[in-house]
Amino acid sequence: MNTTARSLRSSAAVLAAGLLLSVTGAVLAPVALAAPAGTGTPELAVSTAAPAEIGLGGLPVGFTTTASNTGADDTSSARLIYRIDGGGGLPDNALSLEYRLDGTEWKKVPLSAIDGTVYGGELPEQFPLAAGKSRTVQLRLGLPMGTPHHGDSNGGTDHVKLTTMISSGASGAANDTDVDQVSVGGLDTHLSGVPATATAGGPAITFKATVDNPTASAYENVTDVLLTNRYTTVQVLRSGKWVTLKPVTESDNPDGYEFDVIGADVSLDAHASTSAQVRVTYRKDAPLGKTTLGPCAVVNKAPDMLRGVMSCGPDADVTVKAARASGTTTPSPSATATSSASPAPANTGAAFTV
Repeated sequence: MNTTARSLRSSAAVLAAGLLLSVTGAVLAPVALAAPAGTGTPELAVSTAAPAEIGLGGLPVGFTTTASNTGADDTSSARLIYRIDGGGGLPDNALSLEYRLDGTEWKKVPLSAIDGTVYGGELPEQFPLAAGKSRTVQLRLGLPMGTPHHGDSNGGTDHVKLTTMISSGASGAANDTDVDQVSVGGLDTHLSGVPATATAGGPAITFKATVDNPTASAYENVTDVLLTNRYTTVQVLRSGKWVTLKPVTESDNPDGYEFDVIGADVSLDAHASTSAQVRVTYRKDAPLGKTTLGPCAVVNKAPDMLRGVMSCGPDADVTVKAARASGTTTPSPSATATSSASPAPANTGAAFTV
């Protein structure tokens, strides 16, 4: 709420009343304190209880806007107008704003580019507001960054500026304005318990892949992928059985493999997490030396490799060694994850493509 502007207006009114009383004396005091007559122009105020945070690529988060008529005149057409500024990292399909005045049906607030990085829209429905009355509207704000299975990878932001304005009638300046800052977070993904070494042609190394949702948004269509090289076989433990995964590949990156170790298309509640047991086997002809395993959580993943709203965690280093002459090999117990992943972590609220 624009508390500063409202406080200034209140202070000015008190000062004016005090001056009037001091000049005219006690005889005019009852007139000065009487309720003002209607001027014909409604005096409207607006207050938005914006969400503290939403998730990039996640489902919308609910909030409310309260419209109040603080004057002596009724209005038959209160209007709520919204402006959302997420900076230069938001494409046209990034934002969603929904509302409901009555009932349970959510309706869209159409949004379009207004000025530079600012998108705006107005509630399609106006509503009456009697003098001295208020009405609260339910809304939901989201950053879907695309559509299911076609997430937009070319943008992101760590916050949005949400401006609410209220007006009366078909035209005219806003009667009141409320400005809020909304943080934007994202999914976190990491590997744990990755052995430091593996043997070419030897037994699999086993570890855990985890996706955390620290945000207030629920998520749908989440896929956690593991990035490896083409000399690997990857399996996931599902319903008590090890299932061999099919790699996703691209012709311009023949040495890189992508495996869907969680998902495809799982759902995550707000502040929830999910994990999977994974094992990786390196072929006999795998290059010896240091290699990496990289986790990335992708929302609304497209069929091609690493396309969607993507958050990547730190790589885990694995040193591939030759088999011993005796044929007995044992992976080292654990590896330390490194921060050598090229995409930024999820908590920056950014989406990437590789």
